Amino acid sequence: MGAVSRRVGRPLLAALVALASLGAAAPIARAADPVTFGTATVTSTFLSGISISEPVTMPSDVRRIDVLVRTGESTRTFTTPVALPGPGGSVLQYRLSTPSGALIPNTLVELAFRVTLSDGTAVTGPTSTIRYADTRYTWQTITGSLVRVHWIDGGRDFGQGALTIAEAAVRNAAALLGVTETDPIDFFIYGDRTAFYDVLGPATRENVGAAAFPEIRTVIANISTTNPSDPVVAIYLPHELTHIVFGDATANPYHRPLHWLNEGLAVYLSQGYDSGSRQGVESAAGDGTLMPLAALSGQFPTSADRFALAYDEAVSAVDFMVKTYGRAGVVTLIRSYATGVSDDEAFEAGIGVDQAAFERAWLASLGAAAPNPFGPQPAPAGPLPSGWAAAAPTAGAIESPTASRAPANGSTGGTGGDALILLAGIGVTIVVIAIAAEAAIRRRRRILP
Repeated sequence: MGAVSRRVGRPLLAALVALASLGAAAPIARAADPVTFGTATVTSTFLSGISISEPVTMPSDVRRIDVLVRTGESTRTFTTPVALPGPGGSVLQYRLSTPSGALIPNTLVELAFRVTLSDGTAVTGPTSTIRYADTRYTWQTITGSLVRVHWIDGGRDFGQGALTIAEAAVRNAAALLGVTETDPIDFFIYGDRTAFYDVLGPATRENVGAAAFPEIRTVIANISTTNPSDPVVAIYLPHELTHIVFGDATANPYHRPLHWLNEGLAVYLSQGYDSGSRQGVESAAGDGTLMPLAALSGQFPTSADRFALAYDEAVSAVDFMVKTYGRAGVVTLIRSYATGVSDDEAFEAGIGVDQAAFERAWLASLGAAAPNPFGPQPAPAGPLPSGWAAAAPTAGAIESPTASRAPANGSTGGTGGDALILLAGIGVTIVVIAIAAEAAIRRRRRILP
């Protein structure tokens, strides 16, 4: 159940404005009025904030002071102004708020102050870094060649068992997708559901039990058991770690791959197209409740039954893809995303058909009719006024509704009535606009003091 990575735009940076990269060369300070930065102190409190305090020596003609912030592996740097020290002050301070869901633990945060003088000279201080962590617990950690497992409850045997499963999962996914994994992946296991949801934030769906964040090579999961042989351990770890490898294989600056493809591959490699998923798909195919794959390209449905069916359909589609087009074709499809191609281009490069043709073939293998998409539907045509059933005007022509037919009274003139109808329509439009404008003015008068 992989969450989509998207945290830079969360509330903690909502008030910040995008700027140039943090390490960019800054103009050299004037020799007569140098700006000298001391040693910064940076502290972090989980679910509260990250604070930086840095002594500075600077001239009196300071126009403004900003703090530059970068999180994770983002190439974007954000800036926000900070208050100038009071008279005689020589310490710059800033606090980055990190409420629940604002910043994922294990995210590296970089901060630096920039002082701009009255003549426009800008001097950027040294970059300070801190890794945001969940400091509520004493974490146990065991490290392998590819994965670091962090857990709270349970003994060493639990951590070792989880690590063995995790290492094998990364190797299997990497071998399938032709990815070479060298940088470690951190896997945090929470035994308490509330603590887990504190990390993800209040907007998290209630069905989520784990989440992967490829951009910071981190996975968090809610696993209450301390038995390394429990089936949930053997499923959660491979599933989420597959998302990390998938993210590496498809990384591009343009768009994310189809969500059902990502999730379907994770289920395929962690538990396969098992009898439970097969029964769910066959039942939905039989009663006509299958969802179009296009409906699963972004987030999955929220309700528990449709949420489960989305996973069943995803792994069913991946299983069909592998059996029909071969693993090599699937790998080519997935790896094509790294070049920045569209979804259809990736499908055609890997398996020779676009998404629509693939879905038709998948549905045919299930003996299912094309599902009816939910959502807005075209409104039925309403009744036309008497005499309005005229042929459509040719392209580029501008005609009134009755211009192509003879006048109802049998005369041959025919345009005067149409002109009156057109003018009447314009008059109605003007009246409606005037009424709307007056209403808006009245509303504004009630709001303004």
